[in-house]
Amino acid sequence: MSRAYDPDLLPYVETIPSVELSEFIKRDRPPFDPAAMDPAVIEKMTKLLPQYTPERPVAVEDRVIPGDVRVRLYRPESDTPLPALIYLHGGGFVSGELDFFQVRNLRFADRIPALVIAVDYRLAPEHPFPAALEDCMATLEWVHASAGELGVDPGRIAAGGDSAGGNLSTALAMLTRDRGGPPLCFQLLDVPVTDDRLETPSMRDFVDTPMWNRGDAILSWRYYLPDEDGPVSPYAAPARAEDLSGLPPAYVSVCEFDPLRDEGIAYAQRLVQAGIHTELHLYPGAFHGAAVIADTALTRRMNEDMIEALRRALHSL
Repeated sequence: MSRAYDPDLLPYVETIPSVELSEFIKRDRPPFDPAAMDPAVIEKMTKLLPQYTPERPVAVEDRVIPGDVRVRLYRPESDTPLPALIYLHGGGFVSGELDFFQVRNLRFADRIPALVIAVDYRLAPEHPFPAALEDCMATLEWVHASAGELGVDPGRIAAGGDSAGGNLSTALAMLTRDRGGPPLCFQLLDVPVTDDRLETPSMRDFVDTPMWNRGDAILSWRYYLPDEDGPVSPYAAPARAEDLSGLPPAYVSVCEFDPLRDEGIAYAQRLVQAGIHTELHLYPGAFHGAAVIADTALTRRMNEDMIEALRRALHSL
């Protein structure tokens, strides 16, 4: 189906390979061999992918924290305590690895500036809900308890992520609210997954969009939820939560040609109705995940909008 994608995004639409989500869970297969790809395709994709060189020194460090959770720290040079952003990557709950999000996390650390803690949470279907969320909670508790060592202001800790990471960010906000755990001051929800019911117009219509489509969403929830016949926890599907009050301020971004578009808008509306200060952006002509993989005028604006929202939240308290 022909869609009015942003003209600068058309080369990405044409280059992104069509890979079913089920392929990402075949973890016992041999590692991907780039030599098997057409060199022309590799060259084109390499040129299209965003690059970033920090303006200030940013130290990158891998750690394993209590709970056996692997995290990667991005620490910008600073003489004063920094705010912190716990970043939770996308990947449909079944895929995603820290290297793929290196550019985004370097940019956040440098431009906010903030200590960015990228979480290598456990993946479904080997580790269905609530494993990933438990890893996120363990990370928040560790950052708060280790604030002095990390050089972090414990009153300025935010959670953010894209797609499945957006789901985990707002679920973490609900979980720590309900448990009386360390408070979050902000939640950044970039093209978030929020609703397992798959009933919105955008979810029904977008069956062939790049990066994410209805078929991917169906498989993602099937892998993530351990019992399809039992009640679905709002910590798994935040749209099912009856009470969104008491959550931190939010930034929500959605893309025109994304099956998750309508549930993201609906979730932002519910946050506003619950009294949560919420900023919502809808980007015309964009597809799911464009802000992570593309370097165009539109995606630069998308990333700048997120950085400015995080700056306001983390440096204006």
